[in-house]
Amino acid sequence: MTRTAQAGAPLTGRALADAKRRRTRKLAQGPFTPWLFLAPYLLLFIAFVVLPTLLGLWISLHQWDYTLPRQPFVGLENYAQLFDSDSLTSEPFWTSMRATFIFSIFSVPLLLVIPFAVALLMNQKFPGRNFFRAVYFAPYVLGVAVIGLLWRYLLDNNIGMVNYYLGRLGLPDDTAWTTTVPAAWVALIGVTVWWTLGFNAVIYLAALQDIPAELYEAAKVDGANGWQQFVNVTVPGMRPILAFVTMITIIASANMFGQSYIMTQGGPGRETRTAIFQIAETGLRNFKMGDAAAMSYVLTVFLIILSIFVFWIFRERRDKVVDNAAARKDF
Repeated sequence: MTRTAQAGAPLTGRALADAKRRRTRKLAQGPFTPWLFLAPYLLLFIAFVVLPTLLGLWISLHQWDYTLPRQPFVGLENYAQLFDSDSLTSEPFWTSMRATFIFSIFSVPLLLVIPFAVALLMNQKFPGRNFFRAVYFAPYVLGVAVIGLLWRYLLDNNIGMVNYYLGRLGLPDDTAWTTTVPAAWVALIGVTVWWTLGFNAVIYLAALQDIPAELYEAAKVDGANGWQQFVNVTVPGMRPILAFVTMITIIASANMFGQSYIMTQGGPGRETRTAIFQIAETGLRNFKMGDAAAMSYVLTVFLIILSIFVFWIFRERRDKVVDNAAARKDF
């Protein structure tokens, strides 16, 4: 009788807490628990990445004018025209790809080296370090419209302050920074580097602070100087971050649009009209969404190939990994 009463009595105290923990553990170990946590991200990813990608691919297979009621299916004709020198879309597109290549080949190395040097400097201990970190990062918080308009007036051939101060220094003061080449490229690349170097510098700085100080102390004990520590400790420790920064910088440079659109308006002629500029004009101004979608996928293929090459460059060498493992085993 007593045993029955005890069995039917409500759980209290420690027994209740144990039962709650068991139910929580059982729920956490369910097969669908990870998917519940991933669901918000997956929904956003499908809605804003997967579906637009599939829709863009579908549009690229049509003669798609969104102002007309019908969009006839043309298959791969839009892609074929990009590689046909006699078509109306081939020459403008490849001219814009050349402009994108020119911008990337000069801006990417600068955006890898200069932020790295800034990060190395900001990683040192000196008075006002946090202030200078904020100064280098501050331009990045401004939008491309603000940056473009600001530098468009600063670089103006007649009223710009850049030419004014160059003249005060005894240098040529009549440079047409936005209407002639190569001055327009110097302006676009210089402004982009000034604007975005803070972002890369912050990523580099975080990676530098993550390298164990014991590695530098061991290198000093072995007699390594500053340059040897940089080559044998800093650079290997930064390898994954260097690959990441290189990739995102290449992608950002390949997608450059706002600076060219606002500062030079693609001029002179079509010299600074990048691929994204040409895609936007083809699709939104000329109402040829099928051609524009095909252009975007060709650009994407080039970026995928370049990404594979970059990750191959920064891959961990197998023979080096084996040697390091053998050295640790002997130790």
